[in-house]
Amino acid sequence: MAGISITKLLIIGALIVLLFGTNKLRTLGSDLGAAIKGFKKAMDNDTPSADVTNEAAPQVENKK
Repeated sequence: MAGISITKLLIIGALIVLLFGTNKLRTLGSDLGAAIKGFKKAMDNDTPSADVTNEAAPQVENKK
């Protein structure tokens, strides 16, 4: 019982496919990929939006 061998992983994978079915696993994988892609896009958009907001703000000059 030193670890999980390749044969044990294959058996576990086969049981998961039998339980859930390939169609359900395929949609789960694509949903997970879309969620990760959306999260990365939101994280990338968060940082530049703060810079754009600061640059787009009108400069007010004080004339005294």
